[in-house]
Amino acid sequence: MGPHYLSPFFTPKSVAIVGASERPESVGHRLLVNMQEAGFKGGLYPVNHKRKEISGLKAYPDLDSIPESVELVVVSTPAPTVPSIIRQCGAKGVRSVIIITAGFGELGDEGKRLQQEVLEIAHRYNIRLIGPNCLGLARPSAFLNATFGDGVIADGNLALLSQSGAVCTAILDWAKSQDIGFSTVVSMGGAADIDFGEVLDYLATDGKTTGILMYVEGIRDARRFLSGLKAAARLKPVILIKSGRHEAGCKAAMSHTGAMVGGDDVFDAAIERAGVVRAYSITQLFSAARVLANNYVLKQDRLAIITNAGGPGVMSTDRAEDVGVTMAELSPESIEALNQVLPVHWSHANPVDILGDATSERYQQALEVCLKDKNIDGVLNILTPQAMTNPTEVAQFLIEAAKKTNKPVLASWTGGAKVEAGRELFANSKVAHFNTPEVAVDAFSFLAKYTRNQILLKQIPSPSEELVEPDINGARLIIQRILSENRQVLTTQESKAILAAFNIPVTQTIKVNNAKDAMIAAETLGFPVVLKVNMAEFSHKSDIGGVRLNINSVQDVSHHFTDMEAQIKRLAPETEEIVITIEPMYRSYSGRELMIGVVRDPVFGPAISFGLGGTMVEILRDKAVALPPLNAYMVEEMISKTKAAKYIDNFRQLPAINKQALVNVLLNVSTMVSELPEILELDINPLIADDKGVMAVDARIKAEVSHQLTPYSHMTIHPYPSELIRHCQLPNGTDITIRPIRPEDAKIEKDFVHRLSERSKYMRFMQSIQELTPEMIVRFTQIDYDREMAFIAVTEHEDMPTELGVGRYIMNPDGYSVEFAIVVSDDCQGLGIGAKIMKTLMQAAKYKGISLFEGEVLTVNKAMLSLVKKLGFSVEAIAGDSEVVKVIKDLRL
Repeated sequence: MGPHYLSPFFTPKSVAIVGASERPESVGHRLLVNMQEAGFKGGLYPVNHKRKEISGLKAYPDLDSIPESVELVVVSTPAPTVPSIIRQCGAKGVRSVIIITAGFGELGDEGKRLQQEVLEIAHRYNIRLIGPNCLGLARPSAFLNATFGDGVIADGNLALLSQSGAVCTAILDWAKSQDIGFSTVVSMGGAADIDFGEVLDYLATDGKTTGILMYVEGIRDARRFLSGLKAAARLKPVILIKSGRHEAGCKAAMSHTGAMVGGDDVFDAAIERAGVVRAYSITQLFSAARVLANNYVLKQDRLAIITNAGGPGVMSTDRAEDVGVTMAELSPESIEALNQVLPVHWSHANPVDILGDATSERYQQALEVCLKDKNIDGVLNILTPQAMTNPTEVAQFLIEAAKKTNKPVLASWTGGAKVEAGRELFANSKVAHFNTPEVAVDAFSFLAKYTRNQILLKQIPSPSEELVEPDINGARLIIQRILSENRQVLTTQESKAILAAFNIPVTQTIKVNNAKDAMIAAETLGFPVVLKVNMAEFSHKSDIGGVRLNINSVQDVSHHFTDMEAQIKRLAPETEEIVITIEPMYRSYSGRELMIGVVRDPVFGPAISFGLGGTMVEILRDKAVALPPLNAYMVEEMISKTKAAKYIDNFRQLPAINKQALVNVLLNVSTMVSELPEILELDINPLIADDKGVMAVDARIKAEVSHQLTPYSHMTIHPYPSELIRHCQLPNGTDITIRPIRPEDAKIEKDFVHRLSERSKYMRFMQSIQELTPEMIVRFTQIDYDREMAFIAVTEHEDMPTELGVGRYIMNPDGYSVEFAIVVSDDCQGLGIGAKIMKTLMQAAKYKGISLFEGEVLTVNKAMLSLVKKLGFSVEAIAGDSEVVKVIKDLRL
């Protein structure tokens, strides 16, 4: 693999600024001055047809007049001039352009038309664009500052991506006051072409970037966005702020779920799955970056606080409660150890108040005890200036102690001049330091969230998590028949039929149209029974008195039916047919009313919610939201976030519910929305749960016709593609399985590469490599099945290694071609494994709609060249490289 295709944006050899100007107040002037002040080492070409010279540099009337080649063009001329400039770029051979100019998609129909014209020209010449309407781009280590911001951007190891130029400049200004530098700064602007996902993909493997900060306003391509987030978050911390958290009001929705679950809930669920941490202010953004940069290891979120003042300790405890951090409970051994070294009046609990006369030695002793306690996952040390306490000396003790532990050691030296020297020591150490205790607690909470989200990132569920096989085709036929009747909202009986097809327990339902049939149905089911309105016009039945419970006789059935019939006619006089259902009254003395819902987010697709149910769900607003597909671990995490989590455990006189039955229902709902793209909304409310199991007492579904061409394209997160698993036999009789790679394959993948001969490693990687680095293992085993694929051939044969071979492809930026690579274990070559993996890879690519399958092969790799020729590949020479050839196959032929 060569340089990343976005490299010319970040390390260009030459830059032209179209619209460069001598006017101090102009954007073009600031762009050129910033490039000069950054000390750009390459060719720098101002373009302005009215000037011969600008800022001491020769100016050119147009791009074509520049005698040298240009790698990056920055455009700051008025919007109507941009299409012709992009044509000039194409003619000049420029492939990377930043459009600073505003006046495009943000200005209505005319602006959108102009933007589309620019995009069409750019695509015609294979030009990639950042912007329009952006601040620009900076790469301090490359002496590149192609922004019109004010001042020099310091070099550092944090990358900043921002949709807003104004927020970008605010963050840069704040960072300057905190002596924080950046590896990369990118203002995305309108993101008409290059979006967050592609820049994140670049930064994921950028050696100069150790953490990524983001400001997000909206997402255009959810799959690409999450794909880029996951690629980066697997290798380095990603922290983001998203604006627009609160909606002015919820849209009218058929379901309770639709009214409760907003876009921000779904956004949170999405970034959790991507392993990303969300901050809510610029201060929090950098606090999270500071604590995550130290690569701390957390098992849980149990925090101990050591303080020389009671007030800050109490405030920190309050903040921990606010952000969901668990205050650690000191073990008896720790309390006894602290009794031996602390004054008799110490707090004897967490926070560990070591009193106002605390010496450096007292801090050190308390910290050593806390770090040894297995009930403690991290320690926050708070110091306020006191006459007997030396802040600088205590800081030095903490720094030395932090070197000897993997547990996070945080510090909050609260005050001004007296603690400044201590803060300066922390700045160059492993101890993350903060000016106030509350901010330090926030930082620890981000560390805990990061740890949890990294676990979620590694979860790759199948669409169906090894439960009883659902009747997918039967459910789909029912929905399609209903949609053919020009109906979107399913009746209760129809909704329950769909649930039953996915093995979700439901109460029996009989539909009736008159009092006589109602009485017969009630006698058939046995008393007591429930009467419910079963008409699409009345989705919230309780609101109109459309639910009658605990009816114990035929006479009462007749009375209630007649009364409900009259009520419906008053509310909807034009109704021709009244439909009511009779159901058995589900009784459970220990039953809890829960709710499971599904909404279709316009950006991220289907989202599943869980929480307390019943008629007051919109008041209680108890919910946890997750994106499908789910597995058991993720369902357990989802449940634990709700108030319902305590309610379903042993509660007063009630036994704990059968939790596994609840988990199975949520898994079945996940399977349902994964396999049925027609489902728009779903409510199961109430789902009654007790110690014996669960029962869906009421349900409603809203559906629409699906136009998806490939499975799971309605979902943002692609499930594990279990449908691609193949079983076959080698000529020597060995049974093997060829399947998509999984994160848990990290060990066998590492061992596989370790066993390869030097020659095989060179043939695969085209360079000398001894072992896979941890970063390479992550990249190879934690993949995004939507844009890349890796198949491994494995066997359980005792005389052969577990992994026999691996092949992979990754999609190129054009979206229709992929680059592949393949290698087979030395002791397994000649058995046809490579051919089987190649055919499987090609079939998977063709299934995804990929047109071109291409790769680079060393000319000395005769076996590989022989294989691809047999499979119908063409072989092409690469200009200027006699050792490597390009092999291509058109999958459309």
